[in-house]
Amino acid sequence: QVQLVESGGGLVQAGGSLTLSCAASGTISSVNTMGWYRQLPGKQRELVASIISRRSTNYADSVKGRFTISRNNANNTVYLQMNSLKPEDTAVYYCNADIWVAFPRRLTNYWGQGTQVTVSS
Repeated sequence: QVQLVESGGGLVQAGGSLTLSCAASGTISSVNTMGWYRQLPGKQRELVASIISRRSTNYADSVKGRFTISRNNANNTVYLQMNSLKPEDTAVYYCNADIWVAFPRRLTNYWGQGTQVTVSS
């Protein structure tokens, strides 16, 4: 079994910072793309940022210059450093990863349980 466990959400004032973490665990052979999505009530889930490697990242236009995604391949963890937070960043943030499961070997997409980020004005 494979799990994605998120941490780091919470309440912060506008202009503040938060760092989200997501660790993948289980019978993992390797991890391909990792990313963060967010979802507002009544809205579709949207991509915030994704990372294949340090030199291959992708950001939503709304977060460029404010958020930074990174990963630690040694412990299969992805991070999202969020700076200059705005009230419109308030959402449930979900971790996502494409993981090669070890036994039997297969590529499967996984989601975390979600973590709430609330930015007050």
